[in-house]
Formats: sequence, structure tokens, C-alpha cells
Amino acid sequence: MTTLHDTPSGSVDMVTIELLNQEFTLISAGPFFKLNPSISFLLACETKEEVDILWKSLSEDGLILMELGEYPFSEKYGWIQDKYGVSWQLMYNTQRKKQKITPTLMFVGENCGKAEDALNFYTSIFHDAKVGEILRYQKGEEPDRKGTIKHANFTLEQQEFAIMDSAYQHNFSLNEAISFIVHCKTQKEIDYYWESLSADPSAEQCGWLKDKYGVSWQIVPLVMNEMMKSNDEQKIMRVTEAFLKMKKFDIAKLERAFAG
Repeated sequence: MTTLHDTPSGSVDMVTIELLNQEFTLISAGPFFKLNPSISFLLACETKEEVDILWKSLSEDGLILMELGEYPFSEKYGWIQDKYGVSWQLMYNTQRKKQKITPTLMFVGENCGKAEDALNFYTSIFHDAKVGEILRYQKGEEPDRKGTIKHANFTLEQQEFAIMDSAYQHNFSLNEAISFIVHCKTQKEIDYYWESLSADPSAEQCGWLKDKYGVSWQIVPLVMNEMMKSNDEQKIMRVTEAFLKMKKFDIAKLERAFAG
């Protein structure tokens, strides 16, 4: 399912798509933030043939980060950056997973060693949340420090995430190129997540915020999605003009703008 939205200026397009029963929003937002492997998507494949098919498609004109092959953690695995810059980890997984695509955070540079703190932080904020399996680095697995996170799973509001530390030298870090959307029903919810997550006032704009690790979030009222589906261009323009002036979204002001 795909829906297309334009701002009154026509300068930004947003496309909502569904991949394997999971929703993603793509934004044409210019060259300000470059996609990189600090957030990748782990794709659990039920067969080795599925890995091969996806690898062939996604690797075309892309960049291989880890060669497709056999590893201690999977009989068939590879990590690539596709031609648009999106990073994918393709893994043959013998266990059927309810969620096919898992967003994966890689903590590098100043963040390295903070993965466990982060997953505890996120699971303390979201109400339906839990920490899953944690795999730690052992002695001798340098440059990473013993006990830091090699790979861990956690769940927020029934959405599964993965997280890892990596002490290797990387020429990238977390930025706004990939963000996570939190849909809120009420202003109270918006206020709660904004106050709990936002750690950089300079990054606050149009419902976007950045947490203390550099992960970007969009705290969005559900009612705004309905407003932007209106057939009345004047209403959409008024709502857009209103939210462009906001940092944290104010539902009452958006509703007044929509009503005119």
C-alpha cells in the first residue's frame, strides 16, 4: 500500500509503503543527512535460496559490507548497503519469526559500550517493552571490551529491535537519515515521549527529536495523519503552515488550523 503526500511548496514527498507486513515511510528530504550502517535492517530469511534472491536484488549497484557466506552465527549471512544507501543484513534463520525485518542499531565511536544502557533506557520509557536475548563479547574478541553487547534484541510496543556495540573504526555515526515514528493518540502521550526522549534542543523541529545516544524519533499525533488525507488543499496548507512552526506537536493548534 502506497500513499503520497506533498507539502504546499511541493518540495518534500512522503511515501508510506508496506514491506512484509511492516510499515515504512520514505521522505525526499534533500542531501542534509546521509544514510549509513549505524541503523540497518536485519532480514530473517526462511531458506538459503531466499537469502540468495534478496542478495542479488539488493546488492545491485550497492556496496558489500560483509561478504555473503557462512558465519558462526548463521549458515548464510551477508551485509550490504543498497544503491540508495540503506543497509541490509540478510540472514538465513531456521526459527520462524513473527517479524521479518528488524531495525538494528550499531553503537560506534563515543556510543560504543553504551548499547546495554540504551536498551534498558528504551524499555523503561515504552510501556509494552521487554529485553530479549543478549549475546556479549568474550575475552579475546578485541577491539570490543569483554561484556559489551555483541548482539541483543528488545521489543517496544510489539516492534522488535536489535542493538550491538562495535569498537572498530567507523567513518559514520547515528544521524537523522533514519528515524523511528511514535504514533500518539493524545497530547499527554506526545508530552510524555517528548520529555522522556529529547536530549538535544537544537534537533527539535516539526515533531522530530534526538535522544541522548543520537537516535532520531518522530513523535506524531495520529489525528494529523487523518488531516493530511483531506481532499481540501486549503486545510492541508493551514495544518502544514501550523506544524512547520512547531517543535513538539500541539494537537489543539493543529485542530484549530484544520478547522480554519
